[in-house]
Amino acid sequence: MAIPSSLPEQKCRRLGSALRAAPRLRDYSCLMTTSLRMRAMCLDAPNTPLVARELPVPAPADDEVLIEVSTCAVWRTDLHIVDGELTAPKLPLVPGHEIVGRVMEVGRAVERLKTGMRVGVPWLGATCGVCDYCTRGRENLCPDARFTGYHRDGGYASHTLAKADYAFEIHGDYTDADAAPLLCAGLIGHRCLCMAGDAQRLGLMGFGAAAHIVAQVARFEGRKVYAFTRPGDTSAQAFASGLGAVWAGDASDVAPVPLDAVIIFAPVGALVPLALRCVRPGGIVVCGGIHMSDIPAFPYSILWGERQIVSVANLTRRDAEEFLALAPRVPVRTETVVMPLAEANEALGRLRRGEVSGAVVLGCR
Repeated sequence: MAIPSSLPEQKCRRLGSALRAAPRLRDYSCLMTTSLRMRAMCLDAPNTPLVARELPVPAPADDEVLIEVSTCAVWRTDLHIVDGELTAPKLPLVPGHEIVGRVMEVGRAVERLKTGMRVGVPWLGATCGVCDYCTRGRENLCPDARFTGYHRDGGYASHTLAKADYAFEIHGDYTDADAAPLLCAGLIGHRCLCMAGDAQRLGLMGFGAAAHIVAQVARFEGRKVYAFTRPGDTSAQAFASGLGAVWAGDASDVAPVPLDAVIIFAPVGALVPLALRCVRPGGIVVCGGIHMSDIPAFPYSILWGERQIVSVANLTRRDAEEFLALAPRVPVRTETVVMPLAEANEALGRLRRGEVSGAVVLGCR
C-alpha cells in the first residue's frame, strides 16, 4: 500500500507503523487508528436487539485515550437503555460502562495515563467542570454530564475512547473479568453504602452484582447484612448467606430485627414501602438505581419517626478513587459469568430474566 505524498512526514511514519503493527495490536505500537477496524455490538433503536458491526477504530482527541477493551460487565443500566426506559441515548450506540482494558494510544494533552496501562472506565464519562455542582464536589449532578455507554460509546466493543480524566488505573490482583463489575456495581454500591451512614444493621434488597460487592465491604466494616431477594429465590439467598449475610429471605418478608438502613438495588418501586417498614425510627432507605418503577402510595405512619428516603445519582471521580483503593484491601471478590462479546444480547436477556448470581461480563478481545 502506497502512502500518499500529501501526508505530512510524521503522519506517514505513523501510518507505516500502523500497517506494520496491525496484526499485533497488543504491542501497543504507535498507531494511526483510523486505518484499523474494531468489533462492536450496536444499539440502533430502543427495544431492538444489538447488532454486531465492524467499525473504524477511532482516534483519540487531545484529552482522550484509546483503549483496547478486554472485558465489559453487563449492568442493569444497560438494560434500561436497551429497553427504552432511559430515553435520551445517542443512537446508534455502543452500550457498556464497566470497562477494563489497556491504553493503546494517548491524546497529545494526556499526561497521567500511559500506553500499556490497565484502566477502568465507569459510567461518568465527562462533566463541565464549571457549574455549581462541579465546583462543590457534586459532579455526579452536573447538568451537562456525559455518560459512558449512553452519551458516549461504551465497552461492548473491542476498542473504545475515554476522557483520560475519567479513566482509572486498576490495581490489585484482579483478573480483567473480575475487575469489570467494580466499575459500576462496585462504585454505585459504595456510594449507596456511604449514603446509608454508619448503619450497623444493613438491609440489601435485590441481591445481584452491586449487593454482592456491598455485602463484602459492609462485613469488612463490621456491619451485619440482611439480604432480601425475589420471593422463592433460594439460590440468591444461599449466595447471600455464603457472603456472610446474617439473614436472607424474600423481599416481602419483614427482617427479624429493626434495621438501621436498607439499600434498594432492584428497580421496583413497590419495595420502598416494604423497606420503610423494616427500618427503625431515624433509619434511612437508599434507592440505588438510575430507574425505578412507580412507588405506590403508602401510609405516612411508616415514614414518620424521622425515617428518610434518598436516591443515589451516578458517581463522582472521587468515588472511583476511594473505592478502587478500598476494594483490594477488603478484598472484594466478584462472582462473574463470562460470555463472548457476540453473545451480548443473551447476556442482557439473562440479566433481564434474573438468572445471574453476581455479574455477567463480556469478553471483548
